[in-house]
Amino acid sequence: MLKKLKRLWFAEMKKAASAQRKRVDTILKVFRTKSSATTKAERRSAATTSSDASKPIGAWVSGHHRHGPGLTQRIHYRLFLPCRPEAPMPLVVMLHGCHQNAAEFAQGTDMNMHAAKRGGAVLYPEQPLRAHPQRCWKWYDKTTQKGGGDVATLAALIEDVVSSHAIDRQRIYVCGISAGAAMAHILALTHPLLVAAVGLHSSPVFGACNSAAGAYRVMQHGSRHPGGAMDELLVRLPRIQTMPAILIGGDIDKTVRPVNQRQLVEQFVSLNRTLALTVMPTKERRFGRASRNAPMQRRFTINDHTIGRKVMIRSVMIEGLGHAWSGGDDAMSFNERGPDASRMMLNFLERHRRY
Repeated sequence: MLKKLKRLWFAEMKKAASAQRKRVDTILKVFRTKSSATTKAERRSAATTSSDASKPIGAWVSGHHRHGPGLTQRIHYRLFLPCRPEAPMPLVVMLHGCHQNAAEFAQGTDMNMHAAKRGGAVLYPEQPLRAHPQRCWKWYDKTTQKGGGDVATLAALIEDVVSSHAIDRQRIYVCGISAGAAMAHILALTHPLLVAAVGLHSSPVFGACNSAAGAYRVMQHGSRHPGGAMDELLVRLPRIQTMPAILIGGDIDKTVRPVNQRQLVEQFVSLNRTLALTVMPTKERRFGRASRNAPMQRRFTINDHTIGRKVMIRSVMIEGLGHAWSGGDDAMSFNERGPDASRMMLNFLERHRRY
């Protein structure tokens, strides 16, 4: 039974990957000429400013972080540094989803361009193929959910980068999509003194499974007891007081269904229990103009929980969006046209600091 459920989970992920690959040349680039694709993705991700197409907005730094007994294991990363950094810089950590690597995630989301405008750095850890054949972060692993495994490696990597560059420790943010979003959530929960706020796109709910087979069930149906998982964590880690979060998802996502985002909102309300949060009226926005004279075709809704004028929890649900980064480069896998998720995340995150 367990093997059958695992096969179902991986089959669903492969189906989602196939649905998002809209151009044959992208498939060839990703799977047949990997090294060439990575180099090209790096060049495009470190792209140019809109005002001067010949002027770079920043540069890539590649490296490896060694970890484990005897430092025999290593994780590859790519770090984007802006040409005009703040002193010190904010850092956005971006965790890719399954079937992606760091360079592809950077190119698809265009996060480098948005961060460069704010003088910020962007770190892209990359899950090794030897750790998972689809490069999935093991968010469903029990050890990871308690702060070990992949999440301990990521925390150590962030510390290395912070110690080597002029990073503002009060402004470290973690974002991701799908499995990467789930890892970003766990990293924030288990290292609340490191992470100032999180941005989760198409994320599974926290703490509802401890296996790959269970992960598939959660992605499809959510958690039976979403509040219980958070209550248990707060007993174990009482130092967690608050954690701002922006959650983004699509209403036709069949890989991580929308029930997960609704339950994540519940969990973040519980996590920010020390605050007198106010639930604001739902805001609706339109997007997708077919022509200059045509009305907007689709909509997205925004639901906020605030304290005073400060938004602590924002949930954005986008009509007609599947399992993909909204506003991303739709030539790349797991990216679709729509409201710009990268801009929305940074607009939210930059208003929060860890004190």
